[in-house]
Amino acid sequence: MPPPGNAATALAELTALRNGLVVTDPDVVASHERDSAPFCPNGSAAALVRPSTVEEVSAVLRAAHRHGVPVVPQGARTGLAGGANAIDGCLLLSLERMNRIRSIDTTNAVAVVEPGVVNAVLSRAVAEKGLFYPPDPSSWESSTIGGNVATNAGGLCCVKYGVTAEYVRGLQIVLADGRVVRTGRSTAKGVAGYDLTRLFVGSEGTLGVVTEVTLALRPAAGGALTAVSFFPDAASACATVCDYMAGGGQPSLLELMDRLSMDVVRRYKDLGFPDGAGAMVLMQSDRGALAAQDLAEFEKVATGHGGDVVLAENAAESAMLLEARRSVGVATELLGSFISEDACVPRSALVDLVVGVERISRDNDVLITCTGHAGDGNMHPTVVFDPADPEQVRRAGVAFDQVMKLALDLGGTITGEHGVGLLKAEWLETELGADGLELQRDIKRTLDPTGILNPGKVLRS
Repeated sequence: MPPPGNAATALAELTALRNGLVVTDPDVVASHERDSAPFCPNGSAAALVRPSTVEEVSAVLRAAHRHGVPVVPQGARTGLAGGANAIDGCLLLSLERMNRIRSIDTTNAVAVVEPGVVNAVLSRAVAEKGLFYPPDPSSWESSTIGGNVATNAGGLCCVKYGVTAEYVRGLQIVLADGRVVRTGRSTAKGVAGYDLTRLFVGSEGTLGVVTEVTLALRPAAGGALTAVSFFPDAASACATVCDYMAGGGQPSLLELMDRLSMDVVRRYKDLGFPDGAGAMVLMQSDRGALAAQDLAEFEKVATGHGGDVVLAENAAESAMLLEARRSVGVATELLGSFISEDACVPRSALVDLVVGVERISRDNDVLITCTGHAGDGNMHPTVVFDPADPEQVRRAGVAFDQVMKLALDLGGTITGEHGVGLLKAEWLETELGADGLELQRDIKRTLDPTGILNPGKVLRS
């Protein structure tokens, strides 16, 4: 089917700019029409556009703005909220070819990168220079810095190092009408004007397209050691997390897996989980010579809550212990369709969230695994169901809504790091309130008056 008239005109203009900029092969376009959220719908795009420079991104948005064609920016499409899904007649704007690390400045500890740079590639490049880029989402081997910025991604080490926004010093942004602007700066301090950088970080491609990122780096972390503790139930695991952190613990990683998560991983791979374990907590310290001391303190707290602790003695054993946590995603994907949530609550409410998710799972007769970044209260209840069974789909939807409500009732948020996308847009007003949501819509209208940038995502309309 040919694209609508306006899109056809825009595509004709863009095709004339450079051979290969525009891709209309139906199979290629279809392969880019959704991210990694299986429950979110997608439309049929008019074309895939693959710019290599900021000038080409600007040309795409000028043409789209002029002809009223919606644009959906994309990175590696590892998102779990449908934020990169196509809508009918849109241009998919892939930034994957803008994948250059422009500079790594060891004196000022900053890097300047294009949005298509893969997180792990940047992390390894700066490590070679004795520096450290902390944000490490589970998809770090494939997700891009541009996508991480778009969703303000977190990761396993957030408990100590924080999320992406805390490392973004400045951005180059292409606005909806094609204008190119810069926000922020490369200096460690700077408060001239409104903080537009923070506005664009986490905006999921609805306010502008990121074409360059200036990132703060840290000195290389010390050697890391890991411990794992198995508990009779989730409440004991959560109590350990809270007490360890309240006692001044400084873990670089503090992750929790409930019994159902362990069962799912056990089906995928035998990692030696003890029979009858109701939950497990993984703790890591990267404080070099102090790491063994940190593990000993964790062991003391965990044992006091009935935990059975295993301490890694070296980096190789640490990697083996972490394999269980990193296996959750792939193990879950093998079970069918799923809805991955990322509710975040105050740490004091962690046990209420995890136990509440267990109750919701039982009440709706649907599998919900619960794993995540317990150290900062950010958990990933994942509803698993058979998409061919309408009753299971219905129950999964009910359970999803109940988890969202639970998180808000506990003083938390509907999303700690995945973003709103399509999946949680209906819940945004519940969290922000009507006036708060309208203020965000006012910002959207100011920066994107014709509404072409990722329409239908985050704010719905």
